Amino acid sequence: MAECVIDWSPMSLAAWDGYFKSIRRSTLLQHFTYAQANRAVNQTGTKHGIIKIDGANAGLIQLAEVGILNNLIHAVSLDRGPLWFDGYGTAEHAAAFFCTFARQFPKRLGRKIRLLPELKDNNRNRMSVARAGFLRRDGAPGYQTIWLDLTESAEKLRANLNGKWRNILSKSERSCLAISDDWSGTTAVDFLNAYEADRIARGYDGPSTKLLGQLLDFMVPRQEALILNATERGRLVAAILILLHGSSATYQVGWTSTSGRRLGAHHQLLWQAMLRLKNRGIRDFDLGGVNDEGAKGVKKFKQGLGGQDVTLAGFFS
Repeated sequence: MAECVIDWSPMSLAAWDGYFKSIRRSTLLQHFTYAQANRAVNQTGTKHGIIKIDGANAGLIQLAEVGILNNLIHAVSLDRGPLWFDGYGTAEHAAAFFCTFARQFPKRLGRKIRLLPELKDNNRNRMSVARAGFLRRDGAPGYQTIWLDLTESAEKLRANLNGKWRNILSKSERSCLAISDDWSGTTAVDFLNAYEADRIARGYDGPSTKLLGQLLDFMVPRQEALILNATERGRLVAAILILLHGSSATYQVGWTSTSGRRLGAHHQLLWQAMLRLKNRGIRDFDLGGVNDEGAKGVKKFKQGLGGQDVTLAGFFS
């Protein structure tokens, strides 16, 4: 097995960003500013580490942790990590990492460990985690998302759209909808209020407005948050929030009205988001979590953009 070391030496935001931007398909939950927002809301601490494989820098890890009584009571979470540099991230590297992780955070009374590894779901990857002593939660399905490769040309991206999805987009583009972007957070309060009202009215789960507000506070000054608004003759009918992290971005949340659905507003909003992200140099677009249980329509809608379905290995503890 490869030799793995995790270097937990203090790291500045600038240093983390430098490493982070080099990673394809970086995840929002491993982004430094996500940890800052999470700390503000949930009072969680954070550990940042560089993973070394056989002495070479191989990847990054960001942990959330909470401890009291000098960590006698201790909770550790690894969400959608670790992230690997080019040339690393094989099942062997993952196995070496989780064995090292298990030695540094051994299971004991008073310590709770939760892992959502950024590993595709297959037997070899599951075993990479299980051999380190972590048990998969069989009742919890693996996290699913859809990734879009934005390095394709705009023409190719449009051609990759599902035919029905592309037709609705074309019809929406011929409608009276106007799409505007907000990188400065000017419309953030209105967006959060409309999102919360929509979430309550329709009864779906989603991140709290408190967390979203903190993410905007930290990410807007860094030009890492994009709100796209759709208006019908000056009246707001739909909007989405996109968060940028390194060379990737995530579709975080959105809302729509009856008029917005009728006019295909989300089709236009996401298409325009793809073009704007591409122009910003974003290479990979994470369309956010999907599932086959309570939100089949959402999954089908996102699949219409022609991306790659990815299921992760699951939750472990």
